[in-house]
Amino acid sequence: MKKEHQQIERKETKKRPRIGEIFDVDVITMDADGYGVATYQEMPVLVRGILPGEQARVKVTHAGHRELSAGVVKILRPAPFRLKSPSCKNGTQCDGCPLIAMSYPAQLAWKQDLVKDEFGRFRSLADAPVLDIIPSSRRLHYRNLAKLVVAGKFSAPLIGIYRKNSHDITDIGDCPLHHPLINKVTTAVREGIIKGKVPIFSPRSSSGLLRYLAVRVSEAENRAMVTFVTARRSFNEIHHLAKFLKAAVPEVDVMVQNVNSSPGNVIFGEHDYFVTPRKELRETIGSTAFTVSPRSFFQVNSGGALLIYEKVRELAHLSGRETVIDLYSGIGGIALFLAPQAREILGIEAVHPAVADAEKNARLNGLRNCRFEAGDAAEILEELKQDEYKVDLVVLNPPRKGCDERVLADTAALAPGQIIYVSCSPRTLARDLDILSRLGYRLVETQPIDMFPQTPHLENVALLTRLPNSGSGPTGPGAKKINPRFSKGDHQ
Repeated sequence: MKKEHQQIERKETKKRPRIGEIFDVDVITMDADGYGVATYQEMPVLVRGILPGEQARVKVTHAGHRELSAGVVKILRPAPFRLKSPSCKNGTQCDGCPLIAMSYPAQLAWKQDLVKDEFGRFRSLADAPVLDIIPSSRRLHYRNLAKLVVAGKFSAPLIGIYRKNSHDITDIGDCPLHHPLINKVTTAVREGIIKGKVPIFSPRSSSGLLRYLAVRVSEAENRAMVTFVTARRSFNEIHHLAKFLKAAVPEVDVMVQNVNSSPGNVIFGEHDYFVTPRKELRETIGSTAFTVSPRSFFQVNSGGALLIYEKVRELAHLSGRETVIDLYSGIGGIALFLAPQAREILGIEAVHPAVADAEKNARLNGLRNCRFEAGDAAEILEELKQDEYKVDLVVLNPPRKGCDERVLADTAALAPGQIIYVSCSPRTLARDLDILSRLGYRLVETQPIDMFPQTPHLENVALLTRLPNSGSGPTGPGAKKINPRFSKGDHQ
């Protein structure tokens, strides 16, 4: 009887799908990364380049234990919001912009629902107002930064991005999301590699030279900055490649060789060697000027950054008497934008070069009421709490993983009247807003902003106000009138 039962079980057990297998699926929904979600043999299937409600023939590209990844072979039943002529013919193969075949109004509606769905997971946010998403001023050619993998052989180089769950490279060519100058540089570098026979790094053999290409464009200057990331210091090949690039694209003003000999997929190494006399670009957002160095963190969509900064300034409603903390301040974008309307600004950032850039940018704009400190956010906030630092507004602008719970607790302990949270992840934003609701803060509104059309990514700006009777904090009678991190000469 036991043997018969085992035989029946073997007959009923289905073969696991394998890489290369082709089958038809109906797409149920789309996940937060922009992949269509279907099922096959009771396994989730994530499909690149397909939209909700569509039926498609797909081919397995990755077979995991719990889910499959697949690419589109043929769309059998298109969604009504699928564009007949998408801006990129490579959309079903490239992971960079999975929504590019979707009409723009449908993209905005999907992103709006994404925020609402994440908020709906928390009782404290169930009735929180989510405003209509602000569309991007540009839907194409808005990216001013590209970090690209260089692969293949020098006779036929590939310059592009990794495909999901693999080390295969999608050669992106003339990308419709990149600023035209980035595409011009990429084309010229490809030609320069072929002409100069520049050896391309191979992760398998650890041989070769050129690993990555990073291109930054200043739209204000219409100039480009190019970083060649190499496996070792090699003057000759990079010198000739840079010379070829400058002749082909005169708008390239800054070129640098970055040496990264470490294994893995980390792009930049520790050492930079400039090929050009000029070492940075100048960019503007609104009326605020910035200097941008090769490894500065700067928003990849300048027009989108302006929308965010203007929204933060609107919600802050500063009168010129307030003290503001800009947490995760980067090179000072939000801090410098708010400074003309504030009494004093303290920017806190863990990356030391970013702090140096922020201080330089404050001087560039003639702002003497800004100070920036490098260090761990939680540790600096703890010091401020002990110093009874008086603060009216805290702006939180963390990376995608959100804020550490200790950072949120220390922020609330400072008892600012307002908190403005800028987030690129609806999921971690909702989690952190729920925590802040238990620390004495009420969510007033959330403004989604589409900073990255054709991709599943968006930004949100949320305003929170402190509830009455939420604890004393450093705003009572014993609070310092002048914060110890500023001297009299530091104020405007």
